[in-house]
Amino acid sequence: MTDHDIPAMTSYRPYLLRALWQWITDNGMTAHLLVDATRAGVRVPAHTVKDGKVVLNIADRAVARLQMGDDTVSFSARFAGVSHAILIPVPAILAIYARETGQGMALPDDVSTASTSDAQSAATELGSGSDSSGPADREPTGSQVTDSDSDDANSDSNDANPDRPGDDARPPRRGGHLRVVK
Repeated sequence: MTDHDIPAMTSYRPYLLRALWQWITDNGMTAHLLVDATRAGVRVPAHTVKDGKVVLNIADRAVARLQMGDDTVSFSARFAGVSHAILIPVPAILAIYARETGQGMALPDDVSTASTSDAQSAATELGSGSDSSGPADREPTGSQVTDSDSDDANSDSNDANPDRPGDDARPPRRGGHLRVVK
């Protein structure tokens, strides 16, 4: 098979993202995204960005109109009582994790950015049972992300349900501090 015969595959990052979101929500946990806010196309309120990153609560009770597409994640959320339209290109998402346990995954780099010949040679190594250090010999890319202080980096939780009683009585939350544990 030549380089021209290999079909191009789409990114697996949106599939991982949706699967992990489903797993977190099926277990009754609160899904959070760690986003590189410096990437092109990221639309989040400027006051939520800290050190170029933002943690966003994407639980059903915190957002409205959540759409996890192949290219972007979009939703509407409230920050400090003001509703904002949020848009995040999938390549800007660094991790997804459960607030309560810290379990989740730092999303791996997309292999679609590698050249086709690199992908073919890696596939050939895997198929031949080579002893060289190919992709099968690498450590897993998943990791546990922990959030030691709060449920997100925003001063108020992003919350799209203004009808929920007691929301205004919550004390302000401190910013999140993430640590990747390998």
